[in-house]
Amino acid sequence: MDIRRLVLFVVFSFSLLMLWEAWQREHRPAVLQQSAQNEVPPAANVPTPSVGDAPLPQEQQESAASREMIDVQTDVMHAVIDPVGGSITELDLIKHLDTADTKRSFMLMGPDHRASAQSGLIRQSANQGPALPNHKTLYRAAAQKYILADGQDSVSVSLEASSADGVKVIKNLVFHRGGYQIDVRHEIHNGSGQPLAAQAYYQLLRDGVSPAGSMMMAPTFTGPSIYTEQDHYKKIAFSDIDKNKASYPQQADNGWVAMVQHYFVAAFTPPQGMPRSYYVEKLDGGLYRAGLKTPLPVIEPGKSFTTEIPLYGGPQEQEKLQEISPGLDVVVDYGWLSVIAKPLFAVLKFLHEYLNNWGLAIIALTVLIKLIFFPLSAASYKSMAKMRVVAPKLQKLKEQFGDDRAKMNQAMMELYKTEKINPLGGCLPIVVQIPVFIALYWVLLSSVELRQAPFYGWIHDLSAEDPFYILPALMMVSMFIQTKLNPTPPDPVQAKVMMIMPFAFGVMFFFFPAGLVLYWLVNNILSIAQQWQITRIMEAGQGKSGESAKR
Repeated sequence: MDIRRLVLFVVFSFSLLMLWEAWQREHRPAVLQQSAQNEVPPAANVPTPSVGDAPLPQEQQESAASREMIDVQTDVMHAVIDPVGGSITELDLIKHLDTADTKRSFMLMGPDHRASAQSGLIRQSANQGPALPNHKTLYRAAAQKYILADGQDSVSVSLEASSADGVKVIKNLVFHRGGYQIDVRHEIHNGSGQPLAAQAYYQLLRDGVSPAGSMMMAPTFTGPSIYTEQDHYKKIAFSDIDKNKASYPQQADNGWVAMVQHYFVAAFTPPQGMPRSYYVEKLDGGLYRAGLKTPLPVIEPGKSFTTEIPLYGGPQEQEKLQEISPGLDVVVDYGWLSVIAKPLFAVLKFLHEYLNNWGLAIIALTVLIKLIFFPLSAASYKSMAKMRVVAPKLQKLKEQFGDDRAKMNQAMMELYKTEKINPLGGCLPIVVQIPVFIALYWVLLSSVELRQAPFYGWIHDLSAEDPFYILPALMMVSMFIQTKLNPTPPDPVQAKVMMIMPFAFGVMFFFFPAGLVLYWLVNNILSIAQQWQITRIMEAGQGKSGESAKR
């Protein structure tokens, strides 16, 4: 039996199984949420933090028809703010185009998934006085339209509201030029005549449906996530929230809370050292929220206090995320192979700076990786070439021993020993390279820099499927050529399976992003050239040895 082929078959089959299970995990929440909707506890039953026991206001879907929304325009985003709560109900990233409709900008928050960012104040205890201004309170706006003018570094939206006992809150949302960070600031003036013990809360909402453009064979995570230095990165599946099985850290003085989707993220990032409690839950109507509470110092009568937490809403650009908050760059999730994937992306980005085309950068990186692994690949192909040379002898053994597999295997081992062939010689190089290939797969799949990046000709988006399936078809042809270069197995059933495999596995490339297919196609072309050259040399050497023996 050809052990190398068996190893390859097992590796590919396991890869397909992993992709299928990942797709099931990613898409299951959208199916489960309908059946689990009536089994979820009320939204007011949030995790009770040690800093207080006041419940958060219950979320409701209200009509915006009776109030005038606030419009904000900067050089990189367009935001819509609801005067009820001062919540960001729409956030368009004007430098990024929508996945399904490239004529409009990408909507990170908005009606597509009912996504929004909310914040407000609650008392340490619900029975300490009337409700403080929160995300259900109607604020008074200083203006209805804000535009970041030329020469301005930032623009601030000012909103004001008061509680029944005289606590006044001025909420400022500060937008910055060239950035996706929004400062959410609450100025609290205690005019109640009593000491004020309060908490500030910040939360992100959205439904449990995966965004448009999700690929069956390349699933990515969508949902809440929490990061702390102690527990690191915790992705929370919508299905786990439905079943009340969500596991995440609830108390910390560091970290952040986010809503993550492919290529983009919205995250509240409090400063280090600020105590906070995290919460995640399902709301009525199929909505989910993830947020944090942070205690405020007691504000004496007539005194004021200001608290501020930044909100990031934008693309998952690793270098910028690292600068915003510790650990925020891990939302670009390369999985357990991050230690390999991050250097690969750094090299890919370096190549792009010189070639100015992500497709060319992928080709150059493929060539570079092929050169690094050239000795290992050469050893693998030499082993295969030797197997190809002795294939006629293996066929004779099969004819000689018929169905007596024990004697046939013994004779094969003797032949391998005589010809100095290690049947596993081609396996180790492949096993060594697999982690690199998988890491590069995730780099090409997860990097927002490749989103809607054109190549040449018909490829207008390396992160999307080939619209005409030309690259996958060429990929399938290259796999078939590789199979023909390999030695034919003596077992006819195995030989048929190996001929079918290029088509069976080639089909999944029709559902992969064009950038991934481009990498594998170039890698296969280089492998074919290397394998053909080594096989030609080995067969030529064998021919000369045969002629010398006859003489």
